[in-house]
Amino acid sequence: MGTPFLYLATVLIWGTTWIAITYQLESTAPTTSVMLRFGLASALLFLWCAVRRIPLALTALQHRRAAAQGACLFGINLLLVYLAERSIPSGVVSVIFTAIIPMNLIGGRLVFGAPISLRTGFGAGLGLAGVALVFWPELEEIHSMSASLTGLTFALLGTTSASAGNLMAVRNQREGMPILQTNAYGMAYGAATIGLIGLLTGQSFHVAWCASYVLSLAYLAIFGSVLAFGAYLTLIGRIGAGRAAYTGVLFPLVALTISTVWEHYHWTPSALIGMGCCVAGSIFINLSR
Repeated sequence: MGTPFLYLATVLIWGTTWIAITYQLESTAPTTSVMLRFGLASALLFLWCAVRRIPLALTALQHRRAAAQGACLFGINLLLVYLAERSIPSGVVSVIFTAIIPMNLIGGRLVFGAPISLRTGFGAGLGLAGVALVFWPELEEIHSMSASLTGLTFALLGTTSASAGNLMAVRNQREGMPILQTNAYGMAYGAATIGLIGLLTGQSFHVAWCASYVLSLAYLAIFGSVLAFGAYLTLIGRIGAGRAAYTGVLFPLVALTISTVWEHYHWTPSALIGMGCCVAGSIFINLSR
C-alpha cells in the first residue's frame, strides 16, 4: 500500500475511534474493555496468520521486545486514554494526543540520534501551543477543574506511553521483527498486562453485553486496532516515528467534528485558533522536510 493511503486510513479510522471509546465506558471497567479489545484483535491477527500460513516463531529476545512494545502501545496507552475520556470530551483527548509529535521527535533524537532542525522544533512548538488553546476553555471551567485536570493528566501520560511504544516499534523493525507477527504477540501481551492491572487493582471484569458495547468493541478491535495500528506502524517503518506521528494532528479534526455532534462539544474562538495552530505546525514541519 502507498504511503498516502496509509496516512488517510490512519487519520480516518483513529479520528473515529475516540467517540467509539465513549460507548465502552458506561457500565464496563476500562481495564476490561482494553483487555477485550486487544485480546480480540490479537486473536484475529493470529487467525489471519494461520489462514495465510505465516510463520509465527519469534526468539526469546523478540518476545521480550514485543511484550515491551505491547505493554506501552497496546495496553497502558489505551487504558489511560479510556480513563481520560471519563473526565473530558473525546475530541479534546484526541487533541492532547498531538503532543506525541514533539515526544517522538525528542525521543528519536535521544534514542536514535535523529536530527531535529530549528524549523521542525518551531512547528512542534506551534502544535503544542494549539493544543493548549483548544483545551484552555476546559481549564477555565472552575466547577469542573478537578475532573478536567485529572483527564488532562491521564491523556498526557497515555501519550507518553504511546510515544515510548512508537520508539520501541522503530527499534523492533530495525532489528528485522515483522510487523504482523509482532503486532499479534504485542497485542496479546498488552491485553495480558491490562488484565493483570485489573486483578491487582481489584477491578470488576463484568461486561455490559448491549448492542452499543458489542458494536463499539468490534469496531475498535478490527478497525481501530488491527487495521489502524497495522497502517500506522507500517508508516513508522517507512518514514520514522517523528513523521508518522504527524497523523496525530489531522485525526483530531475528525474527532472534534464528531464530538461536536455526539457530545455537544462547543467550539470557542481559542479552540478554532488552537486547531489552526495544530494544522499549521504540521504543515510547517512537513514543508521543512
